[in-house]
Amino acid sequence: MRRGEKVYYVKDFIQTVPLPSPKKIYSELEKLGYRGQPLARKAVSLASYRHVKRLKLLHTKNMPRTVLPPRPNTILMGPTGCGKTYLIELLFGEIFKLPYVIIDMTKFTESGYVGDDVVNILVQLVYAANESIDIAECGVIVLDEFDKIAGAYSSARFAGQGTTKDVSGYGVQRELLKILEGTDVQIPLDFGFSSRGPRALISTRDITFFSVGAFSGIRSLLEKRNLGFMQKLEEGRGDEDSIAYSMTEDEADDISKFHMFGFLPELISRFNRIVPFSPLNKNTLMEIIHIKTRNYQREFEEEGFQLRIEPGVAEFIIDEAVRRQTGARGLDVIISRHLEEVAFENFGKGDEGEIILAMDSGKVSHILKKRA
Repeated sequence: MRRGEKVYYVKDFIQTVPLPSPKKIYSELEKLGYRGQPLARKAVSLASYRHVKRLKLLHTKNMPRTVLPPRPNTILMGPTGCGKTYLIELLFGEIFKLPYVIIDMTKFTESGYVGDDVVNILVQLVYAANESIDIAECGVIVLDEFDKIAGAYSSARFAGQGTTKDVSGYGVQRELLKILEGTDVQIPLDFGFSSRGPRALISTRDITFFSVGAFSGIRSLLEKRNLGFMQKLEEGRGDEDSIAYSMTEDEADDISKFHMFGFLPELISRFNRIVPFSPLNKNTLMEIIHIKTRNYQREFEEEGFQLRIEPGVAEFIIDEAVRRQTGARGLDVIISRHLEEVAFENFGKGDEGEIILAMDSGKVSHILKKRA
């Protein structure tokens, strides 16, 4: 493909990508079923807007990359099931429809060890872009479980990360640094996972990165060291009208102290903001369970049954999710478990009626009312 053809192809693609305002993005997320996290939702909506606006300035207005705003690389920090990756899925899968990948960083190892090579992150992004390297260069990479790649031999650990494995520590961070800093990286031309064969170049200069993790125990680690970061983080969360915590240059010095927890300072410095997510409260979980219930109701309607879940059951499921500390992620698992038996017994038989989930002696039971 000639260079001119490449430019026009990318330009045509970027012109089709919508660019709603950050406030409109925030509202669209609500319509798509996202609940809770108002501060984090503001911040990530703005980050996604900046990513797309930067692409439009570059490809449709031919603005030199040297004068463009920096990529909005962001760390998303919060407990399991609080909506971090779901937010990314809605933003880039539903609203912007840009290629994106969510990568489980626990399976990546330094080159030469058994496991995936970090370079294959870019291969997966190209797959997500229908094998177009040019379009992949406009995409988004989500590094999930990012906190798990803290240096294995660091004496300071996040809670729950007590393994001694050496293959996913500083070596992986150094490999990540190569693609985060914005450069040309060689990947297999046939998009396979072999190190042999013809290669192609992909630029990471315009790819935006989101690093996601629970960072369990970070509060106690930071408080013990009396770092200003945690205090500023808490102060930033108190203002409901403000965007979630955003770093200034001075505050970035505190973030660089992540090296005490096993992170390379030069890797952390590639991120220009950190967005904290809170555990979802029961009111938000109740809203989410109503949304999920509607999906199950549609499935049961296709089988001829009206599904009704009584309020006490919803409260029981939420209490169980809170007890397990699984947040919204665990709601589907718990709901499915309580619906499996009745679905197994009645789906595909051509019957009609009503199925009610109700509480009985502290347990969830189902009531089946068949139509004659």
